[in-house]
Amino acid sequence: MQSPCCCLLSLLLYLFFLSETWANLEGTFTVRLLQTTTFQNTSFADTEGLGLLEDIELGSLDKHTWSIRFCQPWVRSALPRADWDTIENLLKIYLQQFNHLINEGATQKDIPYPFVVQCTAGCMLYPNRTSLAFGYVGYNGQDFLSFDTKNFTWTLYQDTELSRYVQSFLQNYTALSELIETLFNDTCVDDMEVLLHYGRAALERQELPVATVFARTPSLDQLLLVCHVTGFYPRPISVAWLRDGQEVPPGPALNTSTILPNADLTYQLRSVLAVAPRDGHSYVCRVRHHSLGTRSLLIPWENHSAAPTISITIAVLVLVATAFAGGFWWWKRRKGNEATWETQEFII
Repeated sequence: MQSPCCCLLSLLLYLFFLSETWANLEGTFTVRLLQTTTFQNTSFADTEGLGLLEDIELGSLDKHTWSIRFCQPWVRSALPRADWDTIENLLKIYLQQFNHLINEGATQKDIPYPFVVQCTAGCMLYPNRTSLAFGYVGYNGQDFLSFDTKNFTWTLYQDTELSRYVQSFLQNYTALSELIETLFNDTCVDDMEVLLHYGRAALERQELPVATVFARTPSLDQLLLVCHVTGFYPRPISVAWLRDGQEVPPGPALNTSTILPNADLTYQLRSVLAVAPRDGHSYVCRVRHHSLGTRSLLIPWENHSAAPTISITIAVLVLVATAFAGGFWWWKRRKGNEATWETQEFII
């Protein structure tokens, strides 16, 4: 019986087992298959699966039917319909065997339910056409086992009775080791090239970042400068603060968030710099991204703190002047009316 990681990798490589010319793309690319199975008891397991090329979703697993749902139209065109049917049948056989193997081991080692098993398998392709395949197994959210592609052995992340049991089982499976070695050494590069060929347009997609700078004042003696960058693709980006033209080094005053996804398949992040109010320095948020080429996006922080005070002062002065003019007009009119009545009384 094959291991979770090997079966995932086998499916991955079989999925794109074609002979194509590698698209002329720059950089290092990674393809991954992710599997998460929650074992509620010995008779029920819930499985989710996802295939990724970089951050592009290739397809997902329908948890009810164990069929493939294509996320990109060019993935479906990589193989004829009959081949996809064969792959789905192999996938269902694998999941049945996987569930049986895990439940058998849980019973022998008295593992309490529920628990979660996670598997990741795939390979990386470098610009010089060398590759690195990988396989990992996780248990309840923690690293459990990994596959050493140099020595073709399974390595423990945690030394427990359960991990040693699984390691021994996989290591003694000779046919499995031979299959992994063949897949890693002979087919990973060719099949990755097929992915790059069909997914070239998606991989070359570029979206310009949009950046805004604003400030927050959590206290009277602290000013937080916030640089919000959003709408960019691909994911890698560089955001830095410049103080008087010099880059602010990492430190407790600088806090940059992780890169988060947007609903439109772009990304966003925030970089926050704590400064003292009216410290006399100039601040600029600098953004560098592949879509900008050799240019940088520079967004200066303009301190408008004095403007509201001036505006309020002017407004108060205008109100005072208006009130004074109105009062003077009313006083003049009243005096005029009094003079008119005195004249009328004198005539009478």
